[in-house]
Amino acid sequence: MEAGQIAVLLLAALSAGWVDAVVGGGGLLQLPALLLTGLSPVQALATNKSAAIFGTASAAVTYARRTKLDREVAVPAGALAVAFAGLGAASAALLEAGVLKPLVMVVLLGVAAFVTLRPDFGRMPHPHLRTRWRVIAAAAAGGVAIAYYDGILGPDTGTFLLIAFTSILGMDFVQASATAKVINTGTNLGALIVFGLQGHVMWALGLGMAVCNIAGAQLGARMALNRGSGFVRIVLLCVVVALVLKLGYDQFAAP
Repeated sequence: MEAGQIAVLLLAALSAGWVDAVVGGGGLLQLPALLLTGLSPVQALATNKSAAIFGTASAAVTYARRTKLDREVAVPAGALAVAFAGLGAASAALLEAGVLKPLVMVVLLGVAAFVTLRPDFGRMPHPHLRTRWRVIAAAAAGGVAIAYYDGILGPDTGTFLLIAFTSILGMDFVQASATAKVINTGTNLGALIVFGLQGHVMWALGLGMAVCNIAGAQLGARMALNRGSGFVRIVLLCVVVALVLKLGYDQFAAP
């Protein structure tokens, strides 16, 4: 691999760590950069996980030190996420990505419209929404459904977790992002174990990118904590729009 390609990958990893720490969606930057080097799609996805897990875990630690994680959701959902993301990764070859991409686009467009039309959504916590059954639903959504999706396809998993916790439990964006990082660490771990056992991970490259991913994640987590939910909301909308455009291009314009 040429020096120029390595430099691009390290820059992509730094940027992806920042985006992922704030709202999720770092794969939007990191995966295309890996694919441009000539790696196969499964190698790119696997190597992306080997870098992303370090950045996500680093952001989770930073959030835990400075804000209140919802451990009642994060702990069981994080444990479930390891298993179900691994299951998703193991079955990734059985499902054509083109089947899911249109559905993901529709969901993301709905998210963008909802967040735009509800400017107060996620700015303040709404603890009255929290019930025992909603906690169970949030843990299942994050640890089972979204975790499986991350293993089998993966774009914008962190954003889906953020929206799930904000809408189901009434968290503000900062606490939802903090809690999402724990589950996202679990999804990365589960998928990475499977991809590693299958021999798809480019370990040296992934670990090099992980250093930059951690640096970006630390910067992103601190900015989100310091600037609050309004800042997270703006980044969320930008990432959702960018991902919809990317998926739309892949679905309808790419040869």
